[in-house]
Amino acid sequence: MSKTTELFMGIRSLFRLYDKMLKKVCAEHDLTVIEADVISFLQNNPEKDTAADIVELRMLSKGAVSKAVESLIQKSFLERIPDTEDRRKIHLRLKPQADPVTKSIDRVREEFLDTILKGFTNDELELHRRFFDRLIENTKIAMEGREK
Repeated sequence: MSKTTELFMGIRSLFRLYDKMLKKVCAEHDLTVIEADVISFLQNNPEKDTAADIVELRMLSKGAVSKAVESLIQKSFLERIPDTEDRRKIHLRLKPQADPVTKSIDRVREEFLDTILKGFTNDELELHRRFFDRLIENTKIAMEGREK
């Protein structure tokens, strides 16, 4: 198996494990995985609060995000806030009713990290952080088409 294939399969496995763990939250709060993703995204990215932000950064389809947002509004977990400067822009804000869901998501995220980082020493975790930071920086440089 090539290193590229191995890397992509590993990343996909991480996402699948997180989604599997997130399904507990979905069952507990009667949500779809996309709805839980939207809540999680808004919880963790307060500066990125539009449906377009969610579509772009989570790489979800526009239709799926739109459907999830509508459902979350119906369930009183989410509200729309018109932008004061740009009428075309609508911000999304979690309502207090979403607090039990966000707490459940926090628990799942902690359990996920505990699971995948089990057995690593502090030195290994620091090395991983530096490795990951460089990986992300190299990716940004390549995407922008510039050399370091």
